[in-house]
Amino acid sequence: MTKGEQAYLDLCKTVLTKGNSKQDRTNTGTLSVFGHQMRFDLEEGFPLLTTKRVPFRLIASELLWFIKGDTNIRFLLEHNNNIWNEWAFKTWVESDEYKGPDMKDFGHRSQQDEEFRSLYQQEMEDFKKRILSDETFAAKYGDLGSVYGRQWRAWQTSRGETIDQLKQVIEAIKTNPDSRRHIVTAWNPEDVPGNMALPPCHTMFQFYVADGKLSCQLYQRSGDIFLGVPFNIASYALLTHLIAYECGLQVGEFIQTLGDAHIYSNHIEQVNTQLKRTPYRFPELVIDPKAGSIFDIEMEDLHIKDYESHPPIKAPVAV
Repeated sequence: MTKGEQAYLDLCKTVLTKGNSKQDRTNTGTLSVFGHQMRFDLEEGFPLLTTKRVPFRLIASELLWFIKGDTNIRFLLEHNNNIWNEWAFKTWVESDEYKGPDMKDFGHRSQQDEEFRSLYQQEMEDFKKRILSDETFAAKYGDLGSVYGRQWRAWQTSRGETIDQLKQVIEAIKTNPDSRRHIVTAWNPEDVPGNMALPPCHTMFQFYVADGKLSCQLYQRSGDIFLGVPFNIASYALLTHLIAYECGLQVGEFIQTLGDAHIYSNHIEQVNTQLKRTPYRFPELVIDPKAGSIFDIEMEDLHIKDYESHPPIKAPVAV
């Protein structure tokens, strides 16, 4: 068993046994703790959890989407990535232009009513096809607003200027590695109330250089432990690898600090199933040595080697 995997499983156990029962904006209900930290030694292996299969290609395409500064789900759909669909779809079905069946409260109704779930899935498929085929429709209903990519690559200032935080932090790591200001933030108080489909859960991250190794610490205000956190671990581990690659460094640690760490009430059975499984060794991440800059890297430049895992475990997304 790897130390990294055990850190995640220990978090699950802590929340199940000591978590506070809390309500949330989705009306699903959670068990929650406040303030938890996990550490992953990236030299030990790439922290793609093995007690359930975690889809690396989805994680990688989403991260490249962030890095490109893109905020439209069209790029994700082109890479068969559906993890942001619900938020864009919600905007569409609640718009005045939508004339289809009533999709209000679709997240919960689709979980409880088989007939409605089938209708919902058909409406979603039609929505996705239209996003891919209609540029005007995609521009209006595929864009999620000022989410991660926009804040990372084009932060809007009060003077009407933009800040490319990601490029700035890479340059700072190269030229002043001992700085304590290697920070990128996605939490923009001006944009949170109305310009984002979902306010950023992973709010800021900081890099640290020592002994030729790059480490990264993420502060995450809210963590969906079963569905979201495994993605976040792998995504920021991948980001650390890519920034280290860009800066000519080795990788050190990925540290994840969670604010509200929670398990949704309709994920408890799935978490208990996962906890009964014995982890395998973490796999290895391979970045094609011929790959260009981090801003030019494509999916075919990234590979996971020797990934052995237990089967996936499905659970509903709280929207």
